[in-house]
Amino acid sequence: MRKFTTGNRAKILALSCVALALMAMSGRAASVAAEEKPVRIAVEGAFPPFNYLDSKNNLQGFDVDVARALCDAAELTCEIVIQEWPTMIPNLLANRYDAIISSMSMSAERREKVAFSNKYYDSPSVFIVRKGSDIAGTSADDLKTVRLGVTAETSQENYVKKFYGDVSTTVFRASPDLYKGLADGSVDIILEDKLAVYDWLANTKAGSCCEFKGADIKNTEYFGDGAGIALRPSDQELLAKFNAALEKIQASETYDTINAKYFPFSIR
Repeated sequence: MRKFTTGNRAKILALSCVALALMAMSGRAASVAAEEKPVRIAVEGAFPPFNYLDSKNNLQGFDVDVARALCDAAELTCEIVIQEWPTMIPNLLANRYDAIISSMSMSAERREKVAFSNKYYDSPSVFIVRKGSDIAGTSADDLKTVRLGVTAETSQENYVKKFYGDVSTTVFRASPDLYKGLADGSVDIILEDKLAVYDWLANTKAGSCCEFKGADIKNTEYFGDGAGIALRPSDQELLAKFNAALEKIQASETYDTINAKYFPFSIR
């Protein structure tokens, strides 16, 4: 059996200390790396004025500004990524990003799949027609002989399937396609988020063709109680950070400044 001399013991002790120090440094480095890993936030990029690409291909919009303000308030390093709307929730659950800040209404169906923050804005849905339209009303009976348009994978599409099942309906891939379909006569009436379509109606030449029809539609089962930040149900710590940051920016002038940039009225 080999015996350890005093010198060997000293060397072994020294090597052990070095090893422990290296392990501690490695652990700290891993911890720092984990802390610095950016929070990935998905937006559609095709839903003005909430999220869209400007002439220089840069992301702009209410959702984008709110996302950046929340990350600043929560002291989070964030990365905003563009994601097509139909696969928003599946890709969140597949860990391709960590949150969705893209005007997602908190419907009962979506709450079964994801966790939502507190509401960061609210908007009803509304029908829109071309000016001079002879459509008398917006009930299912009123629309049984016309062509209705909605955007794919939206609360509006689900609402129409439930309450307007006998109406001829065209499903468009994105909101700009929906608006173009109404303007060029591909459909006669559309159902859309009121705040989203407001920008098109009020601020674009193409949108001057059209106007709201009928009363605002509010249905918590389909449209929820406003738009929220969607996260994986397991990410409760991140959810708490976003809720605290939302409270912080709404208590300061930050939220109202962003609001005023896009709307001449409060959308809280």
